Amino acid sequence: MSTDPTATPDGLVTGDDGLARPVWAASDAMLREYYDTEWGMPVRDERGVFERLSLEAFQSGLSWRTILAKRPAFRAAFADFDPDVVATFGDDDVERLMADAGIVRNRAKIRATITNATATIALRDDGGLADLVWSFRPEVTPAPRTIAEVPTTSDESVALSKALRKRGFVFVGPTTMHALMEALGIVDTHLVGSHRRGSSGVWG
Repeated sequence: MSTDPTATPDGLVTGDDGLARPVWAASDAMLREYYDTEWGMPVRDERGVFERLSLEAFQSGLSWRTILAKRPAFRAAFADFDPDVVATFGDDDVERLMADAGIVRNRAKIRATITNATATIALRDDGGLADLVWSFRPEVTPAPRTIAEVPTTSDESVALSKALRKRGFVFVGPTTMHALMEALGIVDTHLVGSHRRGSSGVWG
């Protein structure tokens, strides 16, 4: 439970606009904008899913705010996350990216993004990345009433992780894949009292 004095016991904060948001999205302007307009809204195109999968991998061990602030630099560095371009990156590109202070300079994660671009291209012959990821949508979505009730993994995220690894993807653990499913709108983990609950149109 948050110790924020303005938060309700369920972890929500009512903003000056009268809308309830979780603590993490309530005070920082960039996170608030992301929460209000983007997080949990359906993404069904290949490039969009590849970008979010890549950024979730880079986020591992870091705050999402750090990644969000660097997203413009990530997009510039990775050719706007065009898998066809990223898959052609070689050692010179890896060194270029390792020298780019605008992104997270982690060699393993950079190479993982290149590997995943190649795997994304290979998936086109079998329905594509977006269709595969969305095929793991559960029958029901969680309905957390408090921050403590928000799950960090699920049976579906474990299964998705295994399916992607089988297809050659890396840095796609169950927790990372659950975060991806949340970001893409495959599950709705907005708190029940949040103004964004049910706003994706996926779950009614």
